[in-house]
Amino acid sequence: MAWNEPGGGKRDPWQGKPQPPDIEAMLQRLRDGVSKLLRGAGGSGGSGSGGVALIVLVLIVGWIALTSFAKIDAQQIGVVLRFGQFNRVMQNGLNLKWPAPIEQVIPVDATNVRSISDEVRMLTKDENVVLVDFNVQYQVTDAKQYLFAANQPDATLKQAAESAVRQVIGRSEMDTILSGHGSEVVGETKKLLQQTLDSYGVGLLVTEVNFQKILPPPEVKEAFDDANNAGNNQQQFINEAQGYAAKVVPLARGEAARILAEANGYKAAHIASATGDTQRFSLIEAQYKAAPEVTRKRLYLETMQGVLGDNLKVVDGSNGKNMIYLPLDKLKADADAAAAATAAAAASAATDAHKPGKGDSP
Repeated sequence: MAWNEPGGGKRDPWQGKPQPPDIEAMLQRLRDGVSKLLRGAGGSGGSGSGGVALIVLVLIVGWIALTSFAKIDAQQIGVVLRFGQFNRVMQNGLNLKWPAPIEQVIPVDATNVRSISDEVRMLTKDENVVLVDFNVQYQVTDAKQYLFAANQPDATLKQAAESAVRQVIGRSEMDTILSGHGSEVVGETKKLLQQTLDSYGVGLLVTEVNFQKILPPPEVKEAFDDANNAGNNQQQFINEAQGYAAKVVPLARGEAARILAEANGYKAAHIASATGDTQRFSLIEAQYKAAPEVTRKRLYLETMQGVLGDNLKVVDGSNGKNMIYLPLDKLKADADAAAAATAAAAASAATDAHKPGKGDSP
């Protein structure tokens, strides 16, 4: 027993719902009916006019049966025209309609992305001529508007795209277009183009706008490249100067801080030395007032010791009455060092004398 037969323990899923037509069964019944009619007409020996009328009737019935259905693909939308006027929209699948010529179905591709490209010359805000190669990708969102709002919607989109690009490029400067702000120009163009299409009501949606190439015309390309290179060189020099300043300024500031610190140290040392000398002089003055002769002699001896302490000469103030120890080893070493220094200076002077001057021939 079949699954959908009564009493089979299973319920018919199509119960209470409109069942899809069985096209093959209808065509088979139509063929069988036509065969029976033709056999009956041929065997009865009726008049020729009756047979022609029967054939015409069969053709009409066949035409009605064949044109009462329309199949719409998954990526399409069917627009139904009844006597040439818009009536409704068909979704994908097999749909029932009035036979032709009462109703006509026009399929519209609504899922695939369409594309147009163009290359135009434009004038920028700073009066530079550029060659713009742009591409626009779009889709159909409203099949009715796409068919009836404009005679040639694709050509309308191309003209609207060129107008939008000209408007955006015309209020932008060359440096802005060629710099990193190009994405902003593309976004503004897409927005303006979509607003224009919405005002036209052509049922199109812009999915992407690309500026594939923005270049100066070939006639001025060489001059433009020179100006662009000059700008790049200017920026390079600016960067080098900034790098040099970033390197030199910290060194100069460090050197200035070092000199300032040395000056402060020198100042503090001399102030301390002067303060110490002042205090020492005050103490000596007090001692001098107490014992002038002793203080005077002590100052003399200290002064002579400071003056003659590093001198190689030996002064005998006892008129030969005292035995003086002479540091002969130290005197000899100092004499040898002085002789060696004198000999080195003489050799250097002789070498310089034999060297050719700037104007002499080698």
